[in-house]
Amino acid sequence: MSKTLVVYFSVSGVTAKVAQDLAKTVGGDLFEIKPETPYTKEDLDWTNKQSRSSLEMADLNCRPAIEKYDEGIDQYEVIYIGFPIWWGREPSVVDTFLTGFSFKGKKIVPFCTSGGSEIGDTASRIRSLVGDDVHVDDGKRLGGQISESDLKTWRRG
Repeated sequence: MSKTLVVYFSVSGVTAKVAQDLAKTVGGDLFEIKPETPYTKEDLDWTNKQSRSSLEMADLNCRPAIEKYDEGIDQYEVIYIGFPIWWGREPSVVDTFLTGFSFKGKKIVPFCTSGGSEIGDTASRIRSLVGDDVHVDDGKRLGGQISESDLKTWRRG
């Protein structure tokens, strides 16, 4: 059986819960992407074009600093990566994680949480960040109340 890692970024706790349930379902290790400077409510005000998240998401090359991950990606074959959808894609802080390691020969399975937005072409963007030698699934939007049974069905799908 392949060694699996479930990586996630969460602000409200919704993605964290889904990631924890997924890690249990697939028997994977769990890692939270934590920004060096945590997001405040004001940072996340998408109606304010000068808020931190608005400015980060407007710059496709933005890579907010994250707390260091020392466990080593090399030991994992499959990496699930979860996040809330912001501005139709993964948050820039997730890009920091994705561009910080070599995922050569690995499989990345993105998943997102959202009140209504779909995952869209996020997988294409992730492919452009990690390179052609990484298999990136199209991924899926998972609701915050997804059951263990539904998680199992999705992963067998």
